Amino acid sequence: MNKYDKIIAESRRNAEARGHSYREQALKMFPWVCGKCNREFTRENVSELTVHHKDHNHDNNPADGSNWELLCVYCHDHEHSKYLDAGNSKSDASHESRRKHATSRPFANLKDLLNKK
Repeated sequence: MNKYDKIIAESRRNAEARGHSYREQALKMFPWVCGKCNREFTRENVSELTVHHKDHNHDNNPADGSNWELLCVYCHDHEHSKYLDAGNSKSDASHESRRKHATSRPFANLKDLLNKK
């Protein structure tokens, strides 16, 4: 293995470890519902639920989860395709801050639903 292969392999290992860390945190913090299409997930299909970084920076992982939203694999792909189609890159954070993110609030009226008689 040459020097560059070692660097790439180490980078992939670090990215995978980082991904498991914030994914586990996000799955504990948030309901298992896609923030875009409202699809609900269970233990059987939670592997199809992904963590989307709102600013597209996978190194920005605040402990409060404010840069994350859970999206199903389809909505996650759609979010990234919109971003790429608009000609953006990771370095174009100014456009991303103006762009609307998933806006679904599936539990917003849960209290009202529970209080219905």
